[in-house]
Amino acid sequence: MEQLNHYNTAFQEKKFPIIVICDEIYFQQNIGSIFRICDAFGVEKIIFTGENFVFSERKINKTSRNTHKQVDYEIFLDKQEVIHQLTETDCNIIAIEITSSSKPLQDIKIDLNNKPLVIIIGSEIYGVSNEFLNITSASYHITMFGKNSSMNVVQSLSIALYEITKKNI
Repeated sequence: MEQLNHYNTAFQEKKFPIIVICDEIYFQQNIGSIFRICDAFGVEKIIFTGENFVFSERKINKTSRNTHKQVDYEIFLDKQEVIHQLTETDCNIIAIEITSSSKPLQDIKIDLNNKPLVIIIGSEIYGVSNEFLNITSASYHITMFGKNSSMNVVQSLSIALYEITKKNI
């Protein structure tokens, strides 16, 4: 058995009609990791929001491993501008957030052939804001078995993208 690398793997490149919205995610390591996981799962675009958003290419590159140069992204300091654009667009909008009406992520049934998907993930401290939760068609949570009720935003996004893309290959 031989370990493979970037040069001798045969993964088929594929883009999915998925936009990931990062609601006030500020930790540079998380931002870099979001680029990396979005590249790995063929995400079309990332949108970062938040009036205090900082993009430090030097700091995010430690975790992005240059994928920030591969995945299309936009930065909106005013999240209301993003919300307005989303309400004018025909797409499925979901949040990865535990709420009073969230459903288990493993039950998600989204056909990416019908219309694009927008996945909203929330800040490291506060989660997805009410402004974004109010425009979603559903929220999904990751079933966990420990005492903690949350996990890192990047791990949550990774699990969500895996569940969604494996059902749409």
